[in-house]
Amino acid sequence: MSPRVAVRGQLLEWACERTGHGLDAYAGRFPKLADWVSGEAQPTLKQLEAFAKATHTPIGYFFLAVPPDEPVPIPDFRTIAGQPAARPSPDMLEMIYVCQQRQEWYRNFARSMHEEPLAFVGSSRLTDDVVTAAEKIRTTLGFDVAARASMPTWTDALRHFIEQADTAGIMVMCSGVVLNNTTRKLNPEEFRGFAIADDLAPLVFINGADTKAAQMFTLAHELAHIWLGQSAVSDAEAASIPQQEVERWCNQVAAELLVPLATLQREYDMERDTDEELNRLARRFKVSTLVILRRMFDVGGLSREQLRVVYARELARLMDIVRSSGGGNFYLTQSARVSKRFARALVVSTWEGRSSFTEAFRLLGVKKMATFRGMSKSLGMSL
Repeated sequence: MSPRVAVRGQLLEWACERTGHGLDAYAGRFPKLADWVSGEAQPTLKQLEAFAKATHTPIGYFFLAVPPDEPVPIPDFRTIAGQPAARPSPDMLEMIYVCQQRQEWYRNFARSMHEEPLAFVGSSRLTDDVVTAAEKIRTTLGFDVAARASMPTWTDALRHFIEQADTAGIMVMCSGVVLNNTTRKLNPEEFRGFAIADDLAPLVFINGADTKAAQMFTLAHELAHIWLGQSAVSDAEAASIPQQEVERWCNQVAAELLVPLATLQREYDMERDTDEELNRLARRFKVSTLVILRRMFDVGGLSREQLRVVYARELARLMDIVRSSGGGNFYLTQSARVSKRFARALVVSTWEGRSSFTEAFRLLGVKKMATFRGMSKSLGMSL
């Protein structure tokens, strides 16, 4: 007979609540859950392990006297109705922890390769002029507004934007799920991205469950955090004017980076139909319509209320596209999830014997050697 485990009901309730659900959400899978909570019965170790897996809770937490405090490990600038965001979900916390582990690995790798610190990390200040700060980022990345106009679509421009950041030394990771677990989808309403500043291994994470349109602004916003040298988790939208000074500055720099205000003022025809002009300017600057809406507001073409209404409508339309879109090439998707810069370094280090396959599989979120080989080939390695 399997041994029973004495676990406090308070911890079982907490484990359910931290996922955003109550006990009822797990009662079907664990019929004795109410009895475990009340103390009338105790789970077996196997049952407790299954419950821990279902609620994405480390098994050791159930042996504590009280629920642990789980602060977000980097500065948290998310807000809901102007107030600090509630308890972070297990999904968000796990993604931050995984990215911290990847960053630590890459920092050690960079040191072993005698890479020089990146001078642009922490080179800006909140007192810097927004236009000047945006130009510094643009220059470092080679982000040429005129050259972007020749790209086929703004989604191509987004892909190129990510590659420019990668080339400059910034690991850009974009994923809509926790590791490769498609049943654990990240919620863009909880967070849109985060930045972890480091002068050897700066990292930006973009919530890939968000629209491609929103991802472009998120990347620009998080890059501003890297230039400040300040780590942060954000939920900033192009349409928002955050209360926190840091977030407000990063939003302003992101908007100026993507669409310089002086250039827009020359291009924008306020007499034309809003939708027509919105789409024309998005094609002209090769940025998302969400960014253009924000800049239309900045130059006085939209009132605050008009921005709110039109932005919500456009975001809903774009989210419908996300929901109806299918999957792409697995290996291309996987490289985007962990960043090509990180993936290349880890794959090379593993095949050279300097890193273990166990460590590589864990950091990449893969389980099979065939998958690792396929990913290696997709990154240009001949085996």
